[in-house]
Amino acid sequence: MCYTVHSFIFCLILRLGAVLEVPVNTYKLVCPCLLGVEGLVADELREMGAENVQPENGRVVFDGYAEMIARANIRSRFSERVLVLLGTFEAKTFDALFRAVKALPWTDWIGREDAFPVKGRCLSSTLMSVPDCQAIIKKAVVESLKETFRIEQFPETGPLHQIQFLIMKDKVSIMLDTSGAGLHKRGYRKHSNDAPIKETLAAVMAKLSRVRTDGTLIDPFCGSGTVLIESALLAMHIAPGLRRHFAAEKWKAIPAEVWTMERNAAKALERRDEGFRGFGYDIDPEAVALTLENAKKAGVADHITAEVRDIKDFESDEPYGCVICNPPYGERLLDVKAAEAIYRTMGKVFTPKRGWSYAVISPDEQFETCFGRKADKRRKLYNGMIKCQYYMYYKSQQK
Repeated sequence: MCYTVHSFIFCLILRLGAVLEVPVNTYKLVCPCLLGVEGLVADELREMGAENVQPENGRVVFDGYAEMIARANIRSRFSERVLVLLGTFEAKTFDALFRAVKALPWTDWIGREDAFPVKGRCLSSTLMSVPDCQAIIKKAVVESLKETFRIEQFPETGPLHQIQFLIMKDKVSIMLDTSGAGLHKRGYRKHSNDAPIKETLAAVMAKLSRVRTDGTLIDPFCGSGTVLIESALLAMHIAPGLRRHFAAEKWKAIPAEVWTMERNAAKALERRDEGFRGFGYDIDPEAVALTLENAKKAGVADHITAEVRDIKDFESDEPYGCVICNPPYGERLLDVKAAEAIYRTMGKVFTPKRGWSYAVISPDEQFETCFGRKADKRRKLYNGMIKCQYYMYYKSQQK
């Protein structure tokens, strides 16, 4: 049954798929994500038409056709990768691991010349040696492929089919990575400043701050422009993966027509005529230039401006809008004191007023004290391995 959002487009795609004889197998898929954003990933997957969506710790499991593999890669803002979950089973011995892996449908995906390296993790399990598990899984896949292709050696010169495994509490998950480079690598940020925020995290911040399609966004610490760019992509419904390619585009298991149809569908959803405007400020002229360069690469330069400005000079005459920022912080005492001085300045210039919201991500537990106000709402997020709080202020009157 076709789903409601943009149903005409996707029903048309399904009908075209039937004409093109696109495989109609349903796959179990997994999108790993940053801790704390599983709900956002689940919501966007449901909006894309994914079925049986199940948020778990650090990932979301769901069902979908081949179209969904392409769609999630191209359109997901918050996921880190899209994996095909080939199987789950319990294994406490290497023999059990070998037999279960060998039984999986490898020839549905991997050809006689394709590359299939193995990597993974073992957590709280009887089998805890990652190198040994890698070797056993690799051997099991080779033996499975030998039975079909009747050859002894595999050149592995073809398209990459990265095999991933996770063994947690003796439960094994075997997956194929369809993305290649992580989905946070949109393609526009080949250069960045010293402390860039991850693109997926910036997209999460924009979503939590409810960036409007006709809104005004200000980032007073714009750095390489990631928050501005991700906010623009979100506001104008521009798919973040349109300007890059994915490992599975070279797989025989997913016809090229699927990727073409999904890119066309994503383009049809764009709303580039919206009034979104992003303003970036930074005290570093090189950061300002980098923001403008990256915005151009991302295709949103017409909606973003940037200039050199200190946080103490922050102001805006717009009737409504939002501020999203990742201010500098440090681990050394001097750096911490400098960062806290910036927080105090922010508390003075980010004045509560109707129509405006302010959001700051920081790992500093003393942020609210330095800022001078308790956040109206806060959300735990991770910037890499650093636990942070996303402090959100949106009430027009101070408490």
